[in-house]
Formats: sequence, structure tokens, C-alpha cells
Amino acid sequence: MGKTIAEKILSAHAGKDLSAGDFAVCAVDFTFGQDGTSSIIIDRVKEMGLKELKTKFCMVIDHSAPSPSEGVSRVHKKMRDFSKEFKVLLFDIGCGVCHQVIPESGEILPGDLVLGADSHTCTYGALGAFATGVGSTDLAVALATGKNWFKVPKTIKIIIKGKVPKGIYPKDIALYVITKIKANGATYKAIDFSGEVIDYMDMDGRFTISNMVVEMGAKAGFMPIDKITFNWFKSGGVSLSKIKPVLPDCNAQYESVLDFNISTINPQVSIPHSVDSARPVSELKEVKINEAFLGTCTNGRLQDLKVAAKILQGRKVAPGVRFIVAPSSRKVFLDALKSGFVGRLIEAGAVIVAPGCGPCVGTHNGVPADGEVVISSANRNFKGRMGNPNALIYLASPATIAASALSGFIADPREFL
Repeated sequence: MGKTIAEKILSAHAGKDLSAGDFAVCAVDFTFGQDGTSSIIIDRVKEMGLKELKTKFCMVIDHSAPSPSEGVSRVHKKMRDFSKEFKVLLFDIGCGVCHQVIPESGEILPGDLVLGADSHTCTYGALGAFATGVGSTDLAVALATGKNWFKVPKTIKIIIKGKVPKGIYPKDIALYVITKIKANGATYKAIDFSGEVIDYMDMDGRFTISNMVVEMGAKAGFMPIDKITFNWFKSGGVSLSKIKPVLPDCNAQYESVLDFNISTINPQVSIPHSVDSARPVSELKEVKINEAFLGTCTNGRLQDLKVAAKILQGRKVAPGVRFIVAPSSRKVFLDALKSGFVGRLIEAGAVIVAPGCGPCVGTHNGVPADGEVVISSANRNFKGRMGNPNALIYLASPATIAASALSGFIADPREFL
């Protein structure tokens, strides 16, 4: 019987043949925590009396960076002290979001098994890794043993085909697919993406879609490893000799195969308070906004800033709208500066904040007031997600964010392209 990517990666790390539904203890290649989860990881490591870690580990200060409070500063110091004691890599304030800086570091390769104390660890499926989020205590177990237990997920194959319409971006595709599958439609499944749209999609777009598979309940997701992937690794200084793609067998057993033709879809906007509620932007054009936010591990990459800068060039953000932009990493920020994107955003009235997660998770840098409406490029719009349960969050692509910031209302980006 042929095997899926998930079955192959977990079999290799268990040292035995596995199929969907099997349980196994697997060796873990890479682990990480961020400043919202690392404090508990450190406590568990100390409680177990560990003197060394059994798997590669790094920490990222991104959720509250720079620190907005005394309590958070204590957590950051705890992380810095631990990184020195155990000689582990630490990405400190300003480096950026974990799901951008870790891939940029070259630490994640196709076929790797990755555990992160963050729910959007699935992002690294864009690089062909089996990457999934776990709790802090589960991650500490991996640090103590170099292993953890896994149930091999069944796999859903999703084929994205058709001609990409004007004004449609990977975020629109992700929201459209999630709304069709629903938030629990792929619970504890792996997703294997393919199709002509994916084949021609750049890496920034593939990261966007991989990032959001958890929003349909998936355990992990995989993008094809092809020339686009190889070029991305090469540009980051990774030796191509290290790239060993794990491909599904031609007779792999999928739980289901779903086809999505996106040739006629419109820009998508998810309404409060769920991701799987996307509607065509034309149905929401009377919704007045107070804040627009562009950034996050979903859409804070260079191509996202580029499309927003293109729409905003020569225009001004609407009066009464706060347009907040958070590049996903220092590298992205520098590349956007060199390309002129940052200048165009600032000239239009945007506020650029330090690379990090702050506005997305509601720790600082843009917490909305009661009753305010935010349109965000983030991956979640749950009640309270941005720090205030009495605010309303809509999700959309960077193009729709930029168009809305100009209009003062949720707007169709095609009117500005």
C-alpha cells in the first residue's frame, strides 16, 4: 500500500512502518517556544532536573516584543538566562515572528519532524516538514527525551486549480477553502496541497496557506517540494544537498480528495467571530472600520507588504483609521525598506511597529477599544483575539486590508489595482 507524506515522515522518525491511525514514539528534529509559552517549558525543564536537552531547541521573543509590562520583562529575562545556561538559540526582540525567523534560519528541512509550543507551527509544512503545535509540557517532554508520541493522521488531499482572478491572493484562497471545509472539518488530519495554483504560487503564499491549516482543525499540512522551494532554500544560503523531499506515493491512501476551482471566487472576508465564515467582499462594503492591521505569521511577509504598498502609493489612509503594519521579521523589514515599500506605507499614513506578534494576539501595539471594528490579515478573529472581547475582527488579504484602510470601510481591492 502506498504512503502519504505524513505516514512516511512519522515512519522514518519511529524507525518502523506506520500507517494512518497507528500510535508511535518518534524522534523529534527541532523544537521551539515563544514568550507566551516558554516560561512553562523552562519551569518543566527545571522540575525534571535536566542538565542537557535531548533535541534541538530555540526560543523566540515575539508575542510581546519589546516588553509592554514588568511581568513580561521578567519572562523575557527568564528566557535569556535559560538560553545562556543551556546554550540554545534565542531570537530576541526585533528579530520577528517565530514562524518567519525559524524558517529563515535554515533550521527546518523537508522531512523534518518539528514540535512548537505554538498552534501555527503547521506553517513549516510549506517546507515539507511534519510540523505541529503542542502544549508547553509536551514540548518539555521532547526536550527531556528527544522524542514524543504521535498518532499518525489520515490525510486529505486538496487540489487548488483554475486561473487566479485579479485581486485574489493566497489568503483569499485559504479563507475560501476553510469556509467550505469548516473549522472542524479536518480535525487531526494532515493536508496535502497540490494543483496548478499551488504549483505556480511563491513561497510567501505557500507559507500563508500552510499557516492556516490549523484553522480547519488539521494537525499538519504539506506543500509540494519543487523548483520554487529549492530556489527559496538556495536564496537563504541552505546547501541544496541537504534538501531531500518526501513525496507521497502515487497510490497513497487519502481519506478524501477535494477539488477547489478558484477561477470565479471574489476577495474573501471572514466575519466575527470565526475564521470559517468568509463572504465575498461585496457583501460587507458598508462595514465601517476603525483599525486596519497588516502583519502576523500569516501575512507579514515581503510580498504582503509589496501589494499593500502598491495599492497605497500616492494615496492616503482614510481619516479616523489607524493602519498598523508589523513586518514578520527584521529581514523582511530591511528588504521592504530597500524596496521602497516601507516608505510608501508611511507616506500613506501607516504606522510601522517592531517585527512581532503584538497586535495579533492583543498584547500591545494596537489593542482596539470597545465596539471598534478591525480588519486584519491575521489567521484568527476569535472574540478577544486582539486583546478586547468587545471589539469586532474581520479577516482578509493584505490587498483588502490596504484598500479598506484607504476607504474607511471594508473595500474591494480590485477597485485600487
